[in-house]
Amino acid sequence: MQSEDFLSSKAMLHVVEADMNVRAELFRLGLSLGYHCEIFADFNELATHPPRSGIILLRDRPEDGGIGFAIDRLINLGIWLPVIAMDSQPAPGRIVQAIKDGALEYLSLPLDPERLTACLSRVKNEAKAVSDIRRRTVHSRTRLATLSCREREVLDALANGGSNKEIARELNISPRTVEIHRANMMGKLGAKHAADAIRIKLEHEIGRMSHYS
Repeated sequence: MQSEDFLSSKAMLHVVEADMNVRAELFRLGLSLGYHCEIFADFNELATHPPRSGIILLRDRPEDGGIGFAIDRLINLGIWLPVIAMDSQPAPGRIVQAIKDGALEYLSLPLDPERLTACLSRVKNEAKAVSDIRRRTVHSRTRLATLSCREREVLDALANGGSNKEIARELNISPRTVEIHRANMMGKLGAKHAADAIRIKLEHEIGRMSHYS
């Protein structure tokens, strides 16, 4: 994946906004500030052409689960980009909650050009780090989803330091059966060593926790 430059004239802003007038206003603002700007009416439209670089600006909608739910949905769609939340006259509590849930920043609508520019400059380094973490989360989730229940149990036990014999006793199966499940699990994850498989599991868990820390 190429490094993302959130400040260059080619920086990408992806606006997810249901209101057509607000969407058009944000599009014009992004272009006027020198950013490449794409607009989407909802997550379904975004998923049709999932972006791979830039920052997503989206409305904080508590009635739809808020920013935490939105970020989870993005990850489920295989979209790992960082998020800036926005809304008209947001209450302080909502701003705090959105930041806790993983938003890089919270901006009030209508967006002020100077504040938006300052915000994008300020979150540049954090945005790259968040994007990298969520990208790994998406990739690890995709791989882990291919595992059977038994293969996932073997991986969990392996991550807890269990040997094949110990895992066999824990799962009440034979060591030979553990070896078969372990080999299948490693193949599906594309892991050459046990450490690779455990790393994929940990990347997924860290990614899930990162936007709630």
